[in-house]
Amino acid sequence: MRRIRDIGLIGLIAVASLARADISRQLAEAAQPLAEGVPEVSVVRLEGLLKQNLGESDWRAVAEKLLEAMVAANQTADAFKLLEDPRLRQSPSANFWRAQLLASSHREAEALALYRQIAADRNSSLGSDALLGAAEMLRALGRTDEALQIFSELFHDPKWTVRAQLRAAELYLDKSDALAARRLLERVQPTTAFEKKERHFLRGRLEVALRRPDRAIPAFESVLKNPEGVTHETLTAALFALADAHLQLKTPESGDDALENFIEHRPSDGDLARVFAKLDELYRSERKPSRTELDRWTRDPAEPRRAFAQWYLARFDLRLGRRDRALEHFGALQRTHPQLPVLAPAFLEFAQLELEERHFDEALALLNEARTLRPDPTVLERVNLFAAQIQYRAKHFEDATVSFEQIGNSDSNLASLAMFNAALSWLQKGDETRFLADAEEFGKKTKDEKSRADLRLEAGLMEAAKGDPRATDSLRNFLREFPEAERGSEAWVALAELAFHASPPRLDEARKDLARAESKPTQTARERADYLMIWLEDTTSGGEAKVIALAKKFIQEHESSSLVASVRMKLGEMYYRVEDFANAETQFELLAEQNSAGPFFERALFFAGESAMASMAGQSLDRAIVLFDRVVQLNGELKWAARNEQAVIERKLGKSQDALVLYDEVLNGAARPAEKREAICGKGDIFFEIAATDPQNYLRAIEAYDKLASDKDAPPHWRNQALFKKGLCLEKKADRGAALASFYTVLDEGMRPDRPHEFFWFYKAGFDAGQLLEADAKWESAAAVYEKLAAAGGTRSDEARERLDRLRLEHFLRQE
Repeated sequence: MRRIRDIGLIGLIAVASLARADISRQLAEAAQPLAEGVPEVSVVRLEGLLKQNLGESDWRAVAEKLLEAMVAANQTADAFKLLEDPRLRQSPSANFWRAQLLASSHREAEALALYRQIAADRNSSLGSDALLGAAEMLRALGRTDEALQIFSELFHDPKWTVRAQLRAAELYLDKSDALAARRLLERVQPTTAFEKKERHFLRGRLEVALRRPDRAIPAFESVLKNPEGVTHETLTAALFALADAHLQLKTPESGDDALENFIEHRPSDGDLARVFAKLDELYRSERKPSRTELDRWTRDPAEPRRAFAQWYLARFDLRLGRRDRALEHFGALQRTHPQLPVLAPAFLEFAQLELEERHFDEALALLNEARTLRPDPTVLERVNLFAAQIQYRAKHFEDATVSFEQIGNSDSNLASLAMFNAALSWLQKGDETRFLADAEEFGKKTKDEKSRADLRLEAGLMEAAKGDPRATDSLRNFLREFPEAERGSEAWVALAELAFHASPPRLDEARKDLARAESKPTQTARERADYLMIWLEDTTSGGEAKVIALAKKFIQEHESSSLVASVRMKLGEMYYRVEDFANAETQFELLAEQNSAGPFFERALFFAGESAMASMAGQSLDRAIVLFDRVVQLNGELKWAARNEQAVIERKLGKSQDALVLYDEVLNGAARPAEKREAICGKGDIFFEIAATDPQNYLRAIEAYDKLASDKDAPPHWRNQALFKKGLCLEKKADRGAALASFYTVLDEGMRPDRPHEFFWFYKAGFDAGQLLEADAKWESAAAVYEKLAAAGGTRSDEARERLDRLRLEHFLRQE
């Protein structure tokens, strides 16, 4: 019996050995695709093998290999789930792959602890691998010296010596220690293609560190031209290093090709966000960047390349001042974007544009879309803070305060800024108690004098913006309490603005306050001071040349300022005032082009038309008509004024009938009374001008002037003009008595004490009346008219007195 039992035992041992051999064979077969670079297939095979009825040790062996395959296949969630199995808790291999997963999930501190635990086990076959992992985590955590220490320990490990030397050289370059990096790069002996490419790339970096970017460029280009065996990390690093080298050499036009080529052949690359950002940096540095590639990518459906192209094409157009195009590109992005967290900042930029247009609801809706992309926490914090700021700008202070305080009471990096804004929100609501409470909380969070000073300054600036009479005292108290404050210059500028806008303006005080702001001005203070100085100089008689110089200087030095549009408008007005109509037209057209959705757009187009109309240049009247027609198409408040100006141009071009059609359009439209008066007068003028060929037109002209003169609400200059021109018509009809009566009506009403004086048409009518009477030898009557003109006290009274004296001398008239 014992012999039989022994034989049975031997049989069982043999069967078990065969079973283990079979498992080993199956495990090797299942893991083969992993070794061949296709881990996804190994995951499927190993999962099937794991479902068999395996012993614990065999199960663990299969599970460990499955973890390795899952890590390689980036199946992070499934790998973490497998690690929850208690049978893997004591497995050194499983712990190693857990560390790898933590590292790939950017949980560097946790991964470092595990790597160190494994490396400390002298019996572990993964000790050197874990040591390398620990060094990589220290590198990622910015603990460079500790990482270098571990890499140096691995210099003598045959498996990792080359990798460790290359990594150490890279860290020395990060530390700007070019000599140590050079020694390592001369010492390292790479064997694989990957290691050779890595060394070549680092040699390029070394040349940059030695301030020889021209020598670095060939090294980077060689890595990019032959990327086989190069890791994605090295490939993108070479791409960015090449771009930076060209930026240093000021040859960005040569640096964008590699970035464009990368994007062209990798439309779904995980690093596209960084690549597009670097490409945009080069475009910003180029004199004449090309939009060709961006345009083409927006038409190609490949994502996320199309989305990034739409985003950065919007930026491109914004830099050109084409806000309308930028909004179109952002709109296209909003309609077609993929659900990617890295696109959330694009929605922030789009929302900023909507906010600048005061489209508060649209801006908030865009931020809600940004939230749905599930951006990383730092971007989400920016989204939430910006949403609160929009509520603040929309004067929804209650909602803004709630949001600001929610962020302010969190552990966000933006908490102090949010609490700062919360305090200002309470001040806007007029709740000084809550303002002081949040100001105190803000002080606890920041605990520095500068932040306390900033809050006091913002409170004073807010009072100034609201026209609060306490603003001057608040700003002066701030300057007394914080005499060395960094932003003191902003307080002085604000005081200057208050003095300038006072009634009456305190111009000398404004100039003195601006002079005080010149000591260590902030960028904001310099911008506001330069802006105010333009308007101060405009108050000086004959200061047009100085205003023009200051406005041009402001546009050049503060090109991104929100005040540029206002300054360009002033510059155009100054050129117009000095009759430099060509430059005036240029400035107004530039303003219209760069602010197509801004408040100055319609006015800029209108005044560009006025400038072209006044210019003596060829084709200027044709340009003016086109510009005025654009104003009409806007259907804004200057529509009918533009139509009237078009009619004037048609009159100048001898197209009377076209002008009459335009005037009738004004009269039949929803024009304001002043615009209709101008149209009526214009029609009368046309009929007067064409009456030489058809005397009946004098009657039509008189009818128009009578209609204007009978308008009881018309200002004196319209009524006097109509009566004077009616007199001219009557004179042409040889009805001298009626003409004289029409002229005299202007004099009669102009002398009434209950009417405002208007002298231009008053004197024209008076002198024409006098000449009619002189022509009829009615010296006494003519003298009476001139006496009225002299007594009026206007600009031509002296001329009237001279005529009166001459008449009396020549005709021996008595002086009453």
